[in-house]
Amino acid sequence: MSDLSTRPYLIRAIYEWCEDSGLTPYLAVRVDAFTEVPLAYVKDGEIVLNLSADAVRNLELGNEFVTCSGRFGGAPFDIIVPVGAVIGIFAKETGQGLVFQPGEHPAPPAAGGDESGSKKPQRPQLKIVK
Repeated sequence: MSDLSTRPYLIRAIYEWCEDSGLTPYLAVRVDAFTEVPLAYVKDGEIVLNLSADAVRNLELGNEFVTCSGRFGGAPFDIIVPVGAVIGIFAKETGQGLVFQPGEHPAPPAAGGDESGSKKPQRPQLKIVK
């Protein structure tokens, strides 16, 4: 039996549906110690991010993290959101999408395993394998 969560697959599916429908995909995120977002835009411990191709660059909807680069108030910022911190994904124009139950998926452990738990995870990197 697999330990894979369905959450990242559902996030990707709703994102694709928004893009195919010409809608703007928004990601609602619960900000925690593992989440890297511009704190000036966090309200009540949450932030809503526009994930459209016009708003972000290098978007990766991975199984563990959602990563991208965006601009906030004109300043560039690298976003790292653990999939477990995603509250929901929806279309701005219609509000249609998915909301995840709280506590459905725990936040990932800090990078480095046995090291201090205060360390934030590294941005995922790709390697060329020959």
